[in-house]
Amino acid sequence: MQNYTPPTPPRRTIRLTRRGRTALIATGAVVAATAVAVPLLSTDDRNEPRTLVIPEGWRTGQVYAAMDKALALPAGSSKKSLDKARLKLPNDASGNPEGYLFPATYPLDKKSTPVSLLTYMVDTANKKFGGGTVTAGAERNAMNVYQTVTVASIVQAEAATKADMGRVARVIYNRLDRGMPLQMDSTINYALNRSTLRTSENDTQLESPYNTYARMGLPPTPIANPGEEAMRAAVTPTQGDWLYFVTVKRGDTRFTADYEEHKRNVAEFNRAGKGASASSG
Repeated sequence: MQNYTPPTPPRRTIRLTRRGRTALIATGAVVAATAVAVPLLSTDDRNEPRTLVIPEGWRTGQVYAAMDKALALPAGSSKKSLDKARLKLPNDASGNPEGYLFPATYPLDKKSTPVSLLTYMVDTANKKFGGGTVTAGAERNAMNVYQTVTVASIVQAEAATKADMGRVARVIYNRLDRGMPLQMDSTINYALNRSTLRTSENDTQLESPYNTYARMGLPPTPIANPGEEAMRAAVTPTQGDWLYFVTVKRGDTRFTADYEEHKRNVAEFNRAGKGASASSG
């Protein structure tokens, strides 16, 4: 979804700090399916069960709004409950639950509250992300689990299809490994609280820690709440040397390690006037 392609840095072997360094992932991971209902509280309304569905890739703002609606609360109530929730988040999160409101179908009853819902979402995420395979995979990438969730959130936002997720993750790791900026449109969209298929040159000048065109390494937090497939891709990316990608049209995402080829793909995307995903590079 990008029509601006800045010059690419030369290939080099300089590595980022530990927060940004990566190595090839050697093992797989299976993160529990997001469609599984997570029991929250016992319900007395068995004849008319109510649920709250959190889709993969929703941002915290979308989750809060859905909670307010499901619980028939004034807008902003769920977000205001964060201070009371005392969520068990990683230290790196600094109290921000982005990335840890696990996508699933949550039953509701008369006792459900924003605090109870947020607590169960985060506790569920900790169970899914805290397994030995995920932890070991993160360590092999010179990252911690929180940073791996951040990678998964970018994959969730950038990949046009589940089949593309492993390759998008590989682009992220390859660029970090080469000391290149990620240049992901999705991180700018997050900073601007928008969703768009195109990023302008002016957008890439945005003053924000989420501007991965101007700043090196990962953004400071996840940019969405990733699901099972995205997390699996972040732990076990597809093998390849790709550094760039662009979805020229629906079902046609092109990955390449060659900058000139990428420029031709971006030009085709721009001529088409529409796309289905983001590009990098």
